[in-house]
Amino acid sequence: MLKHRSAVVLLSGGLDSATALAIARGEGYICHALSVAYGQRHSAELDASVKVAKRLGAASHRLIQVNLDLIGGSALTDRSIAVPEGETPGIPVTYVPARNTLFLSLAMGLAEVQGAEALYIGVNAVDYSGYPDCRPEFIAAFERVAQLATRSGVEGTALKIETPLIALSKAEIIRCGTALGVDFAETVSCYQADVQGRACGRCDSCRLRREGFEAAGIVDPTRYVAS
Repeated sequence: MLKHRSAVVLLSGGLDSATALAIARGEGYICHALSVAYGQRHSAELDASVKVAKRLGAASHRLIQVNLDLIGGSALTDRSIAVPEGETPGIPVTYVPARNTLFLSLAMGLAEVQGAEALYIGVNAVDYSGYPDCRPEFIAAFERVAQLATRSGVEGTALKIETPLIALSKAEIIRCGTALGVDFAETVSCYQADVQGRACGRCDSCRLRREGFEAAGIVDPTRYVAS
């Protein structure tokens, strides 16, 4: 009897995570999507995650709430810190302290309960904004944590953390997602999208997304706030 493989996919509602979900489905996994409301500036990306999970055939979709805005320290969780509208050197103020560590921890717990053998996260180390928790070294270290910190790991069933986008350019991610049926019009990447999910067109995330579509030679379906 054929065993059905399952995976947990971290799904923000953005371009990268939607593509990661499509890849996991394409590789034959039954996917359990996990989104996190962490006190971010807007809920538009969470609304988008619901549409993306449904369109791409996730078997389940959970939303967990964690108030990282109580910690602050990031323009994405503290409205008193302005979102940069140009390239900034070093690690930008849009970095959320320990966000991916927390997200992976939550997903690791869900994976253990679901008996999932893989955990997909759409981190990228090519066209990224300088976040330390998007690097291969971090992912490798956390995979080791998963082996040490879970019952499944101790009993010999190691959880594999899959990062299919980590070495791709934004254009390559867009081409891949398009080929796998991702509707990028449903995704939200903007750091300061409005309540309708329309992008500002000025933040770093918007810049990377727009340049990615241009480089891919694919029409950008992003809805922008009228200037």
